Amino acid sequence: MNDDCGFCRIIAGDRSAHVLHEDERTIAFLDANPAVTGHSLIVPRVHEEDVLTIDESVSTAIFETVRTVANALEATLEPTGFSVFHTSGPLVGTVDHAHVHLVPRFTDDDVALSLPRNRLDPDDATALTGRVRAHL
Repeated sequence: MNDDCGFCRIIAGDRSAHVLHEDERTIAFLDANPAVTGHSLIVPRVHEEDVLTIDESVSTAIFETVRTVANALEATLEPTGFSVFHTSGPLVGTVDHAHVHLVPRFTDDDVALSLPRNRLDPDDATALTGRVRAHL
């Protein structure tokens, strides 16, 4: 546990949260600053900074909890769909505890998760594919 981490304090019971689900490896609670009703955070109980570098069994548990909570939110709120995302690195957030956002989506919500889009250049794609596959 990291005493300076708000998520660790929630896990320890030292800070309140609206907990939706918990098990031995994860906890899911409503985001204190939700984009929409039901916006939830799925967090590992161990303090790690990034979902992408955490132990594989823990990352698997995180996404099992994402599915469990999404099913419950689906039954409760009947959203049109979900956005599920994780961010990492200093450019994208201020929370240093790995977490996944689960955001129910509704036809009339104001959530904007848009990315600028470009055409994939075949030569660039071939070169990048080769470079990435060399690391796999």
